[in-house]
Amino acid sequence: MEQFYTELGSAVALVLLAGMLVRTAAGESLTYVDLVGRLTDLERLATLPTAGEKCAQWSSYDRQSRYDEKTGKYLDWAANDDGGGIIREEGGKAVLAEMDGPGCIWRIWSAAPKEGKVSIYLDGNERPAVDLPFAGYFDRTNEPFTRPNLVYEAAKGRNCYVPIPYQKSCKIVADRDWGGYYHFTYSTFPKGTKLPTFNRDLTDEESAALDDADRILAGCGSDPAGKRPGEAVVKVEVRIPAGRTVKVAELAGPRAITAIRVKPDLPEPPADRTALRELVLQITWDDEAEPAVWSPLGDFFGAAPGVNLYRSLPMGMTEEGFYGFWYMPFSRSARVEVVNDGGMDRLVAFEVTHAPLAKPVERFGRFHAKWHRDAMLPAEPERKIDWTMLGTAGRGRYCGVMLHVWNPEGDWWGEGDEKFFVDGEKFPSTFGTGSEDYFGYAWCDASYFQRPFHSQPLNEANRGHVSNNRWHVVDNVPFQQSFEGCIEKYFPNNRPTLYACVAYWYLGSGGSDPYGAVSIAERIGYFPSK
Repeated sequence: MEQFYTELGSAVALVLLAGMLVRTAAGESLTYVDLVGRLTDLERLATLPTAGEKCAQWSSYDRQSRYDEKTGKYLDWAANDDGGGIIREEGGKAVLAEMDGPGCIWRIWSAAPKEGKVSIYLDGNERPAVDLPFAGYFDRTNEPFTRPNLVYEAAKGRNCYVPIPYQKSCKIVADRDWGGYYHFTYSTFPKGTKLPTFNRDLTDEESAALDDADRILAGCGSDPAGKRPGEAVVKVEVRIPAGRTVKVAELAGPRAITAIRVKPDLPEPPADRTALRELVLQITWDDEAEPAVWSPLGDFFGAAPGVNLYRSLPMGMTEEGFYGFWYMPFSRSARVEVVNDGGMDRLVAFEVTHAPLAKPVERFGRFHAKWHRDAMLPAEPERKIDWTMLGTAGRGRYCGVMLHVWNPEGDWWGEGDEKFFVDGEKFPSTFGTGSEDYFGYAWCDASYFQRPFHSQPLNEANRGHVSNNRWHVVDNVPFQQSFEGCIEKYFPNNRPTLYACVAYWYLGSGGSDPYGAVSIAERIGYFPSK
């Protein structure tokens, strides 16, 4: 990993420096309705971040984990008492989070909220904007935390996606009996951005915006943007001979692919698992030498192995086929292809929807999605527990991951915390409390669930295959120079416990995507087909 960033060299640094000089945005004014609209705005993810735009997380991670600047070493990096970590005690209260504005809390999660109050103080006000028992953020009895697709329980994990903006500052404190385990995921906006200070007594317009978002999120499976002006669809059924690559669509830009739907003709389970790993989706933008999208066909659509039915906002697998609604801009051309690395011909029906750009193409990054196993693991021996989901350099946004776990010996595989290092951070600005917590559930619960921003489409009682996904839509992670996203992996490969993932992100011109094609020998055969 360290070698990758070193080899990137001064060329990208110069691109980044030049970009920084021109992309400091003038002060933007955003209403509460604007912020709520971002819950379902997949197109915005493709816009390149401006200077000062950040996303981070306060959590109850074990504070024994730390970075020693004197030695350059990571200490107690696998510390695992993650339920009660706080910043400090103050006036008989626990300080859970504090941040400078302008900003917005997008996501609140807990595994064990109790009746002790958690109070959110905004913009220096002496009275809290929200003053509820921690359980009251999630039980849908307190306005505006009442919409069932924004506030809910998923496999014992409590989730709240109601935006809480602030202009100057945010401080979150809790009574001693607040419970255990918390995440507060928030964005910081560029200086000069004007935001409202959250008030639970919403206007009719603001309340209606939350209702609209809740309605859209209840209808996952259709493009949340609806039909776009100038939209066109390529419909084709292709037979991909064994060992061949077939072009599905070749598009001229500037435009954007706005939806991809596929319906493969597959063998019955469990043979579908092998077939969906033999087929590869690859997409190349603007005549680049390498595809920006390279993934086994099934994995790309958010679940693996095989067909696992679920619906979420940007991705899903249904009885009618698979869908993806990531917004994928391009300047000159887009080439969509399918590779068949198997020994049998395969038939796949495709619908590729594309539309004119609503903004200048220079404002957009290019969509990337790459599948890998054990790629770009950290070089530091004290970080051997960290398993890299994505390592990239340049300017862009991290937007999510599908993680496939093969754990045939059983026992809980997911004690590992997520850690996001942004723009060369030595200590991650996002440090989680457990793998299932990152995916929005809790207590290693193997229950199936499907939600707009995260799902568990497959879990064989934590003994065998597990498939989870998490989509960072409002809580996408902008980066200007680099991004390294890891999740702790407690069990070694020789146990065996084996990870594979697809990472999804946007990347600007001059950035580096180090992931290449993975051989068929690495994609199949490492787990039995039953």
